[in-house]
Amino acid sequence: MFWHIPILIILYNFLFTYSSSPSSPTHSLSKGSSVYVDRKDDNLVSPNKLFTAGFYEVGTNAYCFSIWFTEPLAQNMNPTVIWMANRDMPVNGKHSKLSLQDDGDLVLHDADQSIVWSTETKNTSRSLSLQLEDTGNLVLREVNGDSVPVWESFDHPTDTLLPDQLFTKNSQLISSRSNANFSSGYFRLYFENNNVLSLLYNSPEITSVYWPPPYQKTWEAGRSAYNNSRIAKLDSQGQFNSSDDLGFFVWDFGMSRQRIMKLDYDGNIRVYSLIDHQKEGKKWEVQWQAFSGSCKIHGVCGPNSLCTYSQETGRKCACVPGYKRKNQTDWTFGCEPKFRTCAQVSEDYIKLRFVEFYGFDMSVLLNSTLEACKQACLNDCKCKGFQFKFENTNYNYNYNCYLKSLLYNGYQRGFRDPMYIKLPKQLVSPAQQALIVKGSNLICPEQQQIMPIQRSYEKKHASSSLKFLLWFVYGIGIMEVLLVLIFFYITLKDSFRTAKSYFPIASGFKRFTYTELKTATRNFSKEIGRGGAGVVYKGKLSDDRTAGIKMLKEGNIHQGEAEFQAEISTIGRLNHMNLIETWGYCIEGKHRLVVYEYMENGSLATCLNSNKLDWGKKLEIAIGTAKGLAYLHEECLEWVLHCDVKPHNILLDADYNPKVADFGLSKLFDRGAIENSCFSRIRGTRGYMAPEWVFNLPITSKVDVYSYGVVVLEMITGKSPLQMLQLGEGSSSGRDQTLVEWVRSKIREHIGSQNGAWIEEIVDGRTCGEYDTRALINLVKVALQCAEDDRDARPSMSQVVNILLDLRYDD
Repeated sequence: MFWHIPILIILYNFLFTYSSSPSSPTHSLSKGSSVYVDRKDDNLVSPNKLFTAGFYEVGTNAYCFSIWFTEPLAQNMNPTVIWMANRDMPVNGKHSKLSLQDDGDLVLHDADQSIVWSTETKNTSRSLSLQLEDTGNLVLREVNGDSVPVWESFDHPTDTLLPDQLFTKNSQLISSRSNANFSSGYFRLYFENNNVLSLLYNSPEITSVYWPPPYQKTWEAGRSAYNNSRIAKLDSQGQFNSSDDLGFFVWDFGMSRQRIMKLDYDGNIRVYSLIDHQKEGKKWEVQWQAFSGSCKIHGVCGPNSLCTYSQETGRKCACVPGYKRKNQTDWTFGCEPKFRTCAQVSEDYIKLRFVEFYGFDMSVLLNSTLEACKQACLNDCKCKGFQFKFENTNYNYNYNCYLKSLLYNGYQRGFRDPMYIKLPKQLVSPAQQALIVKGSNLICPEQQQIMPIQRSYEKKHASSSLKFLLWFVYGIGIMEVLLVLIFFYITLKDSFRTAKSYFPIASGFKRFTYTELKTATRNFSKEIGRGGAGVVYKGKLSDDRTAGIKMLKEGNIHQGEAEFQAEISTIGRLNHMNLIETWGYCIEGKHRLVVYEYMENGSLATCLNSNKLDWGKKLEIAIGTAKGLAYLHEECLEWVLHCDVKPHNILLDADYNPKVADFGLSKLFDRGAIENSCFSRIRGTRGYMAPEWVFNLPITSKVDVYSYGVVVLEMITGKSPLQMLQLGEGSSSGRDQTLVEWVRSKIREHIGSQNGAWIEEIVDGRTCGEYDTRALINLVKVALQCAEDDRDARPSMSQVVNILLDLRYDD
């Protein structure tokens, strides 16, 4: 008689499950429904399936209700979480749930039914629904009523902003404690009371703003305090604008990519783009960051510690001598003394070179001596040490003494003035009297001013035997060229006129048919490059050689044929390790193709955008490119101007050796008629072109020197000169500002400041590897000299080669 009871129980459980929780992923949650932690597929999914909301595991049996990107990234990487409701109070992995209650409150219950988090909203409408939208915004709103949300996650960000998400005076980003610990950290992005968007270090012991730099006035940092709207936004194109006049473009501005702006656990604010690497999968890559080196972020290594930074190893923390690490797993706790403070013991100092501790000056002794400064610190037990600086005070240069009550924000860089740490004498050894903390070689040189390149340059490393060997090699090379020309003349003189567009280039050339090249490229299916004159395809020749095959565009055949003939007639006469090796060509009807060696790493432009190059490789590329251009200008049989030197026309082989390519815009001159430099039209690419083109001045080899200088600056700064002109970056005068002008303005801003301080502002922070500051400063000087407006002030490419080789030897 009770046979119907089990059926009723089953039916009840089915109805309860259906009414209280979605049976499959959905993008909304209605009143009376819940999302359960122990149902792994019980999630909300946005209609476009880009975002998922649900319980995310943050530790053993610890979960936070979160929003993350649905699509997994590269292998072994966790999902990208963009928002958390209860980051500081995770719930149990059993019986916890998120419920939309009948009174309109969205509530997160722990396993014991205690309320961990809620929206504290009230709404009696039965149509109230929780929806995860395509933008990643979790919204509580009436489905059939007013479109104004009752509550939305965009108003309460965690540590991440999504495109078009408004950041207001009521918003703040708080970093996580670490990569693995999602709880609230010590760094905060918010609008200060002075209306300026700021970064704050907020630890249990101290609080200090570190961005914009606290030692700068608001207008000096490029900000304005006069707009009290306090609103900021990153748009979908990669442009960020704030009401305090802070604005920037990400490196990949305009590209259609998913982006996030995140306050990372190290206190740096960064913008990431999701980039698809075919072999490695999708990865988040930094496209902008507030700090290129994280050591200037306050509290990053905790108290009584030093921060060092290099491009290769990143940030390193170390305890000040006489102190020990407080927590072996978390550097934010800093270091603690190995001795009793304010004990009645004899004390002395350890001198730390190239080190500064920012802030916490208990007093300042102006126009002081070193001995007076030491004695003042010894007389006060609260004094931890002092900074002894030579600086300008009221237009008088004096030594000033800054006594420190705390040792915070210590970092090692190229500071000229030392820091003195007070310690008990038994902890001070003679070897420590002038200590340099290991971990960074980024020491600025003594020279500040831009020094002109000397016109007369003497090689320091040449010897008479080396000179004899070089002349001997040159002689052998000339003989080989003569023999090749004689053989070429004998074998081809009878067939010189067999084709109207046939050019007898060199004995190593082959004239391909269009069918051969179509087969080699599999019907021109794999494009590896594109330019104004044509498209380059990858192909495999019949002899198994991999080649780059350039097809000139058919749409402008008259101009294309002229460029093709220029390229063929030029490259057939070239033979240099830093110039592209050409294997053949094709002329059939409207088809014009050039076949040359395949370069495994593509163009310099591609490698710069993908951050494949370290500083050592960039220097070698600068040297190799200069060698190739010097050969064109001074060593080949005819005087050759490239006329379009830019990263797209510098190709890199498997070992990243550079080879200058694409001579479609080149110009040949008789060596005895250099001044006869007439051109029928302007040649080159905007942003890299010398002023001579614009002002219709005589064109000489110095146009290539100018373009080379811009290319070197682009390698150093990571900024595209063409993009700067398009975006008007740094232009306050209403006109475009070139990359050269931007670098010069950064140098002028630091006149009178620390030696070489400007290099940190212009250097590309995305480039891996450690760089030598002195060598990089000298490289900038060379590039700026090459990019002088006055062509007579520019060096020749052979002079550039000699100077760069000298830099490499000195390094």
